[in-house]
Amino acid sequence: MSEEETAPRLQLRPPQQPRTSGPIVPPGSIAGRALVAVISIMTFLACLAVGAVVLVSDTAREWQRDVGREVTVQVRPIDGVDLDRELARASDILRATAGIAVVRVLSRADNERLLAPWLGQGLPLDALPIPRLIVLELDQRTSADLGALRVRLTQEVRGASLDDHRQWRDRLALVSRSVVALGVVILILVMTATALSVVFATRGAMASNRDIVDVLHFVGAEDSFIAREFQHRFLVLGLEGGIYGGLAALLAFLSASGAIRFLYGQAGEQQLAMLFGSFAIGWTGLAGIVLTVCAVAAVTAVTSRWTVRRYLAA
Repeated sequence: MSEEETAPRLQLRPPQQPRTSGPIVPPGSIAGRALVAVISIMTFLACLAVGAVVLVSDTAREWQRDVGREVTVQVRPIDGVDLDRELARASDILRATAGIAVVRVLSRADNERLLAPWLGQGLPLDALPIPRLIVLELDQRTSADLGALRVRLTQEVRGASLDDHRQWRDRLALVSRSVVALGVVILILVMTATALSVVFATRGAMASNRDIVDVLHFVGAEDSFIAREFQHRFLVLGLEGGIYGGLAALLAFLSASGAIRFLYGQAGEQQLAMLFGSFAIGWTGLAGIVLTVCAVAAVTAVTSRWTVRRYLAA
């Protein structure tokens, strides 16, 4: 036998593929699922607060626009004074005033319809000293001098008074600002609670993966690399939980009208719509929900990175 035949044959193995390293924070861990659930709940509450602020702000803005566009003149009945004559005199003065687009005198039937929800039907309203109302619509192009008009009506029309609804506008503005401030406070509290949850979750992940962190330090990995790994993982968790919470809040707003109609009927839905407007949040509310989801994910990632750096530096 030749030397080539007696020499042992070398078996060449195919080159092995490099083993991919898994993430430092296991994606399917119990802590990771719990953190996603907590972030989902926090995002849901934050999105509800943002949507409520948008709804109330839009409704208050519409109310202020409607109230600011109209002015009411009231002519009270006085003994010995012809109410219809004073009403006609007030109407002539108003139609001759610059800056007033529409002058609408409410009839007695209109007054009865306005008072029916409080006094009921069939009452002898002619025997009651009920004032007559004149509704004015202001011209948007020309401003009316309401102060001078109020003085003129008081001097020339007996029992007349002008109400520009300034008190109602101020109250609506105050309510709108209060709701916005309350929504901001709720949003800050939710973000703070989310950050604290991420701090505890990150510390738990660091403690359970301490051996891996020590090995990474032994092979020369810097703290920034380890912090970046944790930041990436918690960013994914934050986005996942934020998307779940945002979709749940969006579904809640979409189903709110149907739920109110089922619980209170169509009349109750109309009354709530008069107070709070429709429950359609529109593009502004949708943008607010998207921004809230992004903010929750950013808070999660930044808090995780800061916690890791503080933990490694200790």
